[in-house]
Amino acid sequence: MEKVLAAVRVGPSQTEIREYPMPDIPADSALLKMEVAGICGTDVKLYAHPPNDKHTIMGHENIGYIAKAGREFTRRKGFKEGDLVFVEHYVSCGQCEWCHAGQYRHCENTNWRTNPDAIRYGYTPAEKAPYLWGGFAQYVYLPWNAVVHHVPKGVTPELAGLVTPMANGVEWSLFDGRVGYNSSVLIQGPGQQGLSQTVICKQAGAALVIVTGTSKDAARLEVAKALGADHVINVDEENVLARIMEITHDRGVDVALDCTAGAGTKPILLSIDALKRKGGIMVAQGELSTFPNFPLEKFTVKFITMHSARGHSYQSCELALQQIASRRFPLEKITTHRFGLKDVDLAIKSVGNQGVPGVIHASLMPWQ
Repeated sequence: MEKVLAAVRVGPSQTEIREYPMPDIPADSALLKMEVAGICGTDVKLYAHPPNDKHTIMGHENIGYIAKAGREFTRRKGFKEGDLVFVEHYVSCGQCEWCHAGQYRHCENTNWRTNPDAIRYGYTPAEKAPYLWGGFAQYVYLPWNAVVHHVPKGVTPELAGLVTPMANGVEWSLFDGRVGYNSSVLIQGPGQQGLSQTVICKQAGAALVIVTGTSKDAARLEVAKALGADHVINVDEENVLARIMEITHDRGVDVALDCTAGAGTKPILLSIDALKRKGGIMVAQGELSTFPNFPLEKFTVKFITMHSARGHSYQSCELALQQIASRRFPLEKITTHRFGLKDVDLAIKSVGNQGVPGVIHASLMPWQ
């Protein structure tokens, strides 16, 4: 029987290469031959601090070719063998109110935090048949309710690997933050998410984009400028709020986006202070378990609207793919490194600045 190789998280910061049986593919399902699995900051956190003790094939930013497609899968979804596709990590039920509203990211079927039987690529334990629920493997199983997108012609699998952070950029900055023509935006954190937000905000017509980072982000801040940031600020060397007010002539910014992936209370407090005097919008990732002495009075007096950053939608993924295909921005500056399946441990740690230096977005290529 043909076997599938996969990198399995077996404990905190521990990976083993294991074999799994090639799954049978029912008429309403398909098999994806993996080309690129993107690695992001969420992987870094879940690798070091797994949400449970289950062995898991990680990888939720998945690009590959349809290797086998059941007749019903092709009829219902329009994807055939040989198509290059992007697979969202959400696997919805297709029946609840969220699914009918097109907001399947909120569906309980994919909510691994509250539903032990949830299916989400990169999160679902490998003990659940047919086992291949993560992109750090040679193949991935696609059930009838997988959400799949065509990769536009001319876009390489490696560049398509950016679609998840790009889609988050569309969702958070355009749909939640309402960034548009002549907007002024503060983006905190120049990782792959912050850099994606920079591209999307400039594409939307933002007149001013400010990106902040630390001393260790020096190279990433240079990439931010290459992608269109009007100003970058090293928070270790400058009074960041004073600099923002200098740049904006004391007006503040319209929108503040927290892309620091859990840097504590400082980004939230800076967002509140940096937003314009009335009616600003902030988008936060909600990585804080506690927030003592939240400045509620200042928050309400300034009439600030806060949105939580919660993944992406079908529309934002489609727009992100179109953005990548447009080649209007040098996105290859974000896709900095490639790793093979045996190097998963090094790849994840490198994204977390603990391995190979200079990594922004890592492309895991399971067949290398």
